[in-house]
Amino acid sequence: MGDKTIRAEELVQVARLALAGRPQDVQTYIRRLARRYRVSLPAVASQLTDLLQELPTHSSPLRREATAPMPVDLESRLQLLRVENSPALEIEPIWDVAVKAALQQLLFERRREKELLKQGLAPTRSIMFTGPPGVGKTLAARWVARELRRPLLTLDLSAVMSSFLGRTGTNVRHVLDYAKGIDGVLLLDEFDSIAKRRDDVTDVGELKRLVTVLLQEIDDWPPTGLLIAATNHSDLLDPAVWRRFEMRVEFPMPTDESVRRAIATFFGADTIPSAWLEVLAVSLRELSFSDIEREVMVARRAAVIRGIPLHEAVSQLVQNRIQPLPRRERGEIALWLTEAGISQRQVHQLTGVSRDTIRKRTRPVPADSGKED
Repeated sequence: MGDKTIRAEELVQVARLALAGRPQDVQTYIRRLARRYRVSLPAVASQLTDLLQELPTHSSPLRREATAPMPVDLESRLQLLRVENSPALEIEPIWDVAVKAALQQLLFERRREKELLKQGLAPTRSIMFTGPPGVGKTLAARWVARELRRPLLTLDLSAVMSSFLGRTGTNVRHVLDYAKGIDGVLLLDEFDSIAKRRDDVTDVGELKRLVTVLLQEIDDWPPTGLLIAATNHSDLLDPAVWRRFEMRVEFPMPTDESVRRAIATFFGADTIPSAWLEVLAVSLRELSFSDIEREVMVARRAAVIRGIPLHEAVSQLVQNRIQPLPRRERGEIALWLTEAGISQRQVHQLTGVSRDTIRKRTRPVPADSGKED
């Protein structure tokens, strides 16, 4: 049947949290009560839910900014957070299908928060972004903050790791306590730097205790905010960390199609023949988005500085990337370039593979032939 009355100890707990000046904990506890009494005392649960929905969080995301100072390291006096009140993107991200679906899920949950609350549910509070460097994890956090129209707070790990290790835990607490009071998105970048496995024999005891501090703070994270952690080395994380995050998104390396889209995006208004875009796509395979952007920008700058057509700068970029490769790989790339419509003469110049070898590779190979050129 369930409880028909509010327990006295629950009223005491609400009062204790309120008198201690812990509004975020009060909200979390009230959400818990609303879920608890949704069946047995639906009218009370509905009133509690309505009160939570009336909080002025979305209209004033930095409501504590005037009263709560930005946390700083006591030793260096460096600010521990970087705040972007209105996150902006220079280019629109290119998402893998699974990544896009997960990020859209986050947005839908926040936009339909009232429906979730009525069912005794809360939107996702914490999410872990994993994947190699340069695949868009930090960009995704900025995109989420922009779409939700919330400030993005990024933890500066170089500042939070005090030379006096005993202060590192204090720094982390200050950052997370401050961020809890802001209706924003908190990004803990390079999360493995402060959340390593506690069985790592190379770490001192203070860093192990820091992981415990992190776990406690993540457990207490309020549903009004969104905490995103990003790591390039998920294998270094303490196993207990994974259980604290409600969602995990794996950012893969770009697919061939994503590479083509990224190249076109990074070239912007500059145009080059479509065949050269395909050449670039082949030569920049297996690079991250940030590496692709760097290579494209090098070619664009070279064309301007040297006063040459862009496709010539692209040709030099391709040569620099392909010619140091082993002979077998250059042969495979030569075949791809030929299939993309590049002349055998140009393929020879780009890859160093002889035109005779290129001709042989483009001929049909008999089914019973196992020989290589």
